[in-house]
Amino acid sequence: MNSLAARRLLPAVALAYAAGLGWAQNGDSAAPANLNSTQIVEQLQLHDRARTNELKHYQALRHYEVEYRGFSARVAAAMDVEVTYDAVMGKSFRIVKQSGSGALCDKVLKRALDSEKEAFQNRASTAMTETNYRFNLAGIESVAGRPAFVLNVEPLTESKFLVRGKIWVDAAEFAVVKMETEPARSPSFWISRTVIHYTGAKTDGFWFPEQVRSETRVRLGGTAVMNINYGTYEVVPMTTLAAAGS
Repeated sequence: MNSLAARRLLPAVALAYAAGLGWAQNGDSAAPANLNSTQIVEQLQLHDRARTNELKHYQALRHYEVEYRGFSARVAAAMDVEVTYDAVMGKSFRIVKQSGSGALCDKVLKRALDSEKEAFQNRASTAMTETNYRFNLAGIESVAGRPAFVLNVEPLTESKFLVRGKIWVDAAEFAVVKMETEPARSPSFWISRTVIHYTGAKTDGFWFPEQVRSETRVRLGGTAVMNINYGTYEVVPMTTLAAAGS
């Protein structure tokens, strides 16, 4: 794949990570009954603020893979990235290893990291709030053996980091545990459709992104698939640091 083709794929592939932009959320309250969509979203925001106050630091080693198949061509690339979050310093990335197509690494995977940095600096414009989305409660389903509210989400603006589709919100801890979405708008003329699949999981009392998979169809033929495995998180909550300093 040449660099031009890689640039055409970049907007959709970079957006795949945005499905997991929601902050890790902390909480252990029981699930209230008969909540409407507004109340569920309010709880999401409350738990997000609680996480911000509680979580001090984490590290994880992510694994990125992207593969493009078109006509007789098949190219792929992979990258391992150490991600560090600090409540004071913010989020940083260190590329540990990369392999495969240089064009995909440089024009897709590395640029996806740049897009995440940009979105992190503008979290209010990407958050699951009623400022950014219209929500409709579609029911309750089981996700990994736990009840979850199912919400249809419709973006209010055509931001490059917003999505439309369905999200599943854990009914006891109000964390986004699953998403099936598409970009709010087509990221590029060269992209005919992108579908994003997201799952979250709990580590040390906090909910984090676990895996994101995006499938992108290129208008002139071919499909690009990107997988992000978020790895194992090493978490340091605020209470641990407070105890260490006492």
